[in-house]
Order: sequence, then structure tokens, then C-alpha cells
Amino acid sequence: MTGPKITALDAAVYVVPTDAPEGDGTLAWDKTTMVVVTAQAGNERGLGWSYTAAAAATLVGEMLADVDRGRDAFDVAGTAEAMARQVRNVGRPGIAAMAISAVDIALWDLKARLLGVPLSGLLGRARDDVPVYGSGGFTTYSDDQTREQLTGWTEKQRIPRVKIKIGESWGSEERRDLARVRLAREVIGPDAELYVDANGGYTAGQAVRVAAAMEEYGVTWFEEPVSSRDPAGLAAIRRQVRPDVTAGEYSWSLADSAALISAGAVDCLQLDVTRCGGVTEFLRGAALAAADNLQVSGHCAPNLHAHVAAAIPNLRHLEYFHDHQRIEGMLFDGTLAPDGGAMHPDPGRPGHGLTLREADAEPFRRLPLLSMRRGGSR
Repeated sequence: MTGPKITALDAAVYVVPTDAPEGDGTLAWDKTTMVVVTAQAGNERGLGWSYTAAAAATLVGEMLADVDRGRDAFDVAGTAEAMARQVRNVGRPGIAAMAISAVDIALWDLKARLLGVPLSGLLGRARDDVPVYGSGGFTTYSDDQTREQLTGWTEKQRIPRVKIKIGESWGSEERRDLARVRLAREVIGPDAELYVDANGGYTAGQAVRVAAAMEEYGVTWFEEPVSSRDPAGLAAIRRQVRPDVTAGEYSWSLADSAALISAGAVDCLQLDVTRCGGVTEFLRGAALAAADNLQVSGHCAPNLHAHVAAAIPNLRHLEYFHDHQRIEGMLFDGTLAPDGGAMHPDPGRPGHGLTLREADAEPFRRLPLLSMRRGGSR
């Protein structure tokens, strides 16, 4: 079956301030940049985005748009391969991977809309509900802010698993880290699952000591105790601690996921559809993990992940990240609620079911660099 030709590919940049200063073990921020890609074929438009830098929009216009236009809208895998080849000389990791991811998501959404089916149905729905965990608990939060957020997840939305950030200031605030873990357990009670994320802030030996100190609080998920660029370090930690060790949010390609798996670095592989290469590579990464008897967890961007996550048999859960779910609720129609601890992709809406409310988004729009030079993305 062949489809209509892709006739247009456009990118726009939006910058949204956070509702409070946010930070983790190794970074702090007060705004989030989102590059939104629109792909058109026939009478339909597909939508994708990535939380990235404005430079990704420039790369879409300068390097990817000409490659994609004129291709069969149903041949998403072929277009994904063409985009990967196009960025050979600039390098795939980072900006290029996020640009490709946004385009790939838009193309899968476009294909599903052209066929009049939900994206999860097109991919092969493996589940009706997608388990989520509440994620935020920033190191910049006061105890009162942390308490309010955790209570909102566990009591108001009935999410039975939550995650906070630790590893503050590159691991130099262990006492505060442990105090915040203790606070989190006190707030959520004994039954909810408690996760932590150090964002690579610790050394390997330090991470082992911190994990031992957290045992009394029942932490079951230890994300990036050291950098994901150190698979050997992750593997060494994994052999010595009780919580599941996880990483993978910075897998820019299938090869990065393969490196973590082959090193024995993770108990659960994280994948980010807005970074790894979009829906195309998310599916491949999940299959790679399944071959090694590993589950996968979707990283951030909860509403973009929902449909592809529903097509993954070896899915553990999806990260309901505070910053991203807030932006998606502000700017898009069709967002999903996590009430009861799961999101439920709508089988009655074509594509991923999301549409940009352009009037609401317009105040946050910024001109990409390419537009300033050429008067608009081609």
C-alpha cells in the first residue's frame, strides 16, 4: 500500500517558563524549550515534538525537510533511515537525534490520521492502559513543595509510584538527599513505590553507600546513580545494591541502548521517544530489551509516549514528568489523565490524539534561527 506524498514539513519553537525553579543532581533550569514539527500529506497533518533546543528546528529546516518532502507518507521507516543518513557529517547524538525524533513522531501521527486509526492500533495495541509514575521532586523544592506534589500524586490522582531527584550539587549534599528520601516516604506512606533519580550526580562508590542508606525507606528504583556514559560503573553498582538500576534516557540511537544492555548496566531500560529517534527507534529499542528479558520505561513527555507505550508488551511504566505534563496540558487538546496510576490512550481518536491549541501556544512562540535568516522554515 502506498500513501500520498509528504508535501510540507515545518518546525516551530516554543519556550515555556517553569512554574517554579527546577533542578536535579547535575542541572538547574527555569524554562523548557519545545520544538514542534508539523508534517502534511493529502488533507491531513501529523504532529510531533521534542523537548530540546531551538537549534533542532534549524536542523529540521536545513537538513531534514528536503529529504522528507516528496516521500511516501506511509513509508515512515524508510524516511527514518533517510534522515539518519542525512545527518552523518553533523553527528546523530543530541540535537540531530531530537530533530529526527520530532519528525518521526509527526510522520507516524500523520500516517495514522491518513488511515483514520489510533496510533496504538496502527502499531499493534498490546495493552489498554499504560502505568505511570509521578516524577518531579526537584532538588530546588522546599519540603512544603515536595510534600504538596507527592500528596497530589498519591492522594488526589491515586498514582501508586513516585520519584524524586537526589544527588544534589553533583552528590555533595548526601545528608539533604537522604532527608528528602525520608520525607518522601513519610508523605506517601508504606504502600506506594518510591523511586529516586541522581541524574549521574554520584561516583560509583558513593552511589553504593547511598543505596545502602536508603534501604530503610524501601527505594526500589535508582535511576542514573552515575552517568549513563559509564555503563561499567552502572553495572558495578547494579551488582551491589537492592533497588533496580536504570538508565537510557540519553540513548540517541539503538547502539546506545545496546551498549547499556550488553554491559549488564540496567535492570530496566529507559527510552525517550523524543530523543532516541522517535516511534521507529522506540519500537526497536523495546524489542532489543525484550531479547534480553528486560522491561522498558518511557522517559518524560507522557502524552507523546502513551500510544507507543501501549504497543510495547515488555513495558514497565511511563514517567509522568511534572514539567512536561504541565506544558502538554497548557498547549494541547487530547491530553490524558493519570488518575488511578495509568493513562488510557483513546481508541476513538486517530493518530496520537493530540492537537496544538495554537492561540494558547502563540505567546510562547520564538522564531527559530533558520526563520530569522530565510523568513520561515522551508
